[in-house]
Amino acid sequence: MAPPMSANGFLDALRAEGVQVVEVGDWRTHNRNHKGPWGPVHGVMIHHTVTRDSARTVELCRTGHAELPGPLCHGVITKDGTVHLVGYGRANHAGLGDDDVLRAVIAEKRLPPENEVNTDGNRHFYGFECENLGDGEDPWPEAQLDAIVRAATAVCRHHGWTERSVIGHLEWQPGKVDPRGFSMAWLRDRVEEHLKA
Repeated sequence: MAPPMSANGFLDALRAEGVQVVEVGDWRTHNRNHKGPWGPVHGVMIHHTVTRDSARTVELCRTGHAELPGPLCHGVITKDGTVHLVGYGRANHAGLGDDDVLRAVIAEKRLPPENEVNTDGNRHFYGFECENLGDGEDPWPEAQLDAIVRAATAVCRHHGWTERSVIGHLEWQPGKVDPRGFSMAWLRDRVEEHLKA
């Protein structure tokens, strides 16, 4: 059980891991905390946006849309490898997911197949939206993949978590496919390598 780091601590952790960060507006206080608690936190969730155009993607993730108000994550990782901080606190990114998956994340064990939606993930996960069409063909530039690895590593290093605390949306909620274009096993291997450095 871990309380979320402070917004400044989050920023410092990302920068210490070598992440290029852009602060967007009132990100430190832009959240959905009035809808429920933020924390305890147990992991990092990775998504793809199904969008193109970095500026439009960042704005969408900051403000949300009619069906889902923003912020839609904590950080948006654009194609150039920049992490745009758009919110901090409870964010509309994870939704309901599988309590068995959450228990495995907490225990840092192999994830079971997700098969139900009975647990509030927005409370328990840091979320990074990654700019990509999610069609399996849109490329993932090396700078962006490196930033995804470093951002996930930063959060894990701060909390003393292993790479098993990093999951994809597709591992949390039935029917989700994100992120598509790289495997979560690959990402966790890269995070593990960085945590040893």
